[in-house]
Amino acid sequence: MRGVILLLVVMAATVVLASGVALAVGGGSGGAQSSVVGPGESIQKAVNAAHPGDTIVVRGVHREDVIIRKDGIKLRGEDAVIQAPTTAKADSPCSKAFGPQAICVLGDANLKTATLTGQRVRDVSISGFTILGFKGAAFVIDVFGARNTTVVGNRAIGNVAGGIIAFRSVNTTVAKNHVIGSPETDAPGIDVFFSSRTTVVGNNISGSAWGIAVIDAHRGFFAGNTIHNTCGGMFFEAAPSQPVGEFEVKGNTVENNTRSCRAARFGANFSGIGIAVLGARGMEVTGNQISGNVPSGPTPVSGGVIVSTNPFFGGSVKPRNNSVTGNLLGHNKPDIFWDESGSANRFVGNLCNTSVPSSLCN
Repeated sequence: MRGVILLLVVMAATVVLASGVALAVGGGSGGAQSSVVGPGESIQKAVNAAHPGDTIVVRGVHREDVIIRKDGIKLRGEDAVIQAPTTAKADSPCSKAFGPQAICVLGDANLKTATLTGQRVRDVSISGFTILGFKGAAFVIDVFGARNTTVVGNRAIGNVAGGIIAFRSVNTTVAKNHVIGSPETDAPGIDVFFSSRTTVVGNNISGSAWGIAVIDAHRGFFAGNTIHNTCGGMFFEAAPSQPVGEFEVKGNTVENNTRSCRAARFGANFSGIGIAVLGARGMEVTGNQISGNVPSGPTPVSGGVIVSTNPFFGGSVKPRNNSVTGNLLGHNKPDIFWDESGSANRFVGNLCNTSVPSSLCN
């Protein structure tokens, strides 16, 4: 009963918090100037002509890649679709570096070395777009070297690319997006890499290899997301030179992630993973609903919640100070897996049937 009460309280709080974030990022500025880009017109030309703080409203279908390097630009789609341009027309710096991308928010960065060289672009928002037909790109919405970016209410459907990435960015909010990936991709629906204070709430992710992947990132809030029909739901992956930690992971639904994929970047297969805390520290995994995560192929580890060293990086980093509390788990293989490595890892009030070791369920 104690576990049920804790679960319900956390889920209710998560709904309120996620709604508050969505409302906060959806508001506009009363003094901003607005322009409208109609079907077939150039979004990039409107961005180039805009001043910091302006809103650009986009309607209809567009075939282009868009780059935003100005502070305060609000790019808002209204029944707007971005389809992949031809390779010859994919000429933004991000597309040249990574393959055709739909929208790239780019600060002062060296894309060849993936390093920040100057100031981050600030206060950009992207909302309301449907993105289709991108192949060969790393991601279709790329937030690279930015601060206070919001990516809200977009749909990335069937692209042979990842969905949304926050890379070397601070205070990024990714909320209420719908990412339907392709079995051909080896990229996550949402990726958080070399970033801090990231908020990921209310997203629906399916079909991609990874639902959400977090590498070399610190502090954030992941709540109310639904992840299903992938090879693995959420990965918090630490390596010796790439620590990960201090994330709150609350009120997410992670279910039926049974596909088998090969992670090219790790040279390994994986399958049947719900939420994986791999060498991470200071994590709070609370009040999540996790079910049906059963492997269908070779995998170094599986389970509803996994707390272990990171098998993809040789198992040299141990998990520390992680709390797994008040989660509802069932029909995973197993519901909770802990390799008993690390220190100060807590498992309290979880409603589940199977665990390794056998004492982790209530």
